[in-house]
Amino acid sequence: MPILHLLLVAIVQGITEFLPVSSSGHLILLPALTGLDDQGLAVDVAAHAGTLGAVVLFFWSDVRIALGGIPSLLRGRVDSQGAWLALCLAVATVPVILVGLVLKVLGLEEAMRSAALIGWTTIIFGLVLYWTDQTGAETREASDWTLRHAIVMGVWQVIALIPGVSRSGITISGGRLLGYGRKDAARLSMLMSIPTILASAALLSLDVIGQADMQLARDAGIAALFSLAAALLALKLMFRLLDSVSFTPYVIYRVFLGAALLAYAYL
Repeated sequence: MPILHLLLVAIVQGITEFLPVSSSGHLILLPALTGLDDQGLAVDVAAHAGTLGAVVLFFWSDVRIALGGIPSLLRGRVDSQGAWLALCLAVATVPVILVGLVLKVLGLEEAMRSAALIGWTTIIFGLVLYWTDQTGAETREASDWTLRHAIVMGVWQVIALIPGVSRSGITISGGRLLGYGRKDAARLSMLMSIPTILASAALLSLDVIGQADMQLARDAGIAALFSLAAALLALKLMFRLLDSVSFTPYVIYRVFLGAALLAYAYL
């Protein structure tokens, strides 16, 4: 696969995975605007692995605490901050895994990947993000996360299985409605992405086992590296901007992106 193609896919995936702007919308427009072929599942898995690495590095202090609590959690004890965080993350991930498996078994994933559907969901759930961000209180911090809130945000995350919704956007919306501040809602959303991306990459990997060769391994390595770098940049940019601005700029961008997708679909 040409290096330029790999770089474009990796950079687009890396940047849009964590910004609340719909990565699926961008990945549909990319071949439409450039004439490039589909990159294939192996490169998709590699790009997911890169974004996973980025969020783990960016939130390493939280990840280390959660990892430290797993042994206690496996013994049935929730006796530390790490065990509690690990439990909340596990509970928040269960709904999306269960529903995602059902969609895959029923073969509904591809049926929902039309440009028109993604255009509409990009706009509609962009407006949902705007409403929740403008009306949500800022009375809770990420350290206040409860098991009930983890379940609620996990259910919100299920909606992101509809292409165009944006996993980060919908979970941030759920967090804002629960009263978490902008940065705290975003932080919880990003931590929730770790087990979700891990599960998604593992599921995709089942479809590419046995296809590997040296050329594919090279392509996957390049995609993972540049996806990681792009995702780290996106995370740093978003959290720096949240010190001074709301999510409104992302909402405006989503409306224009959705309009472009609808024009592409209907015209």
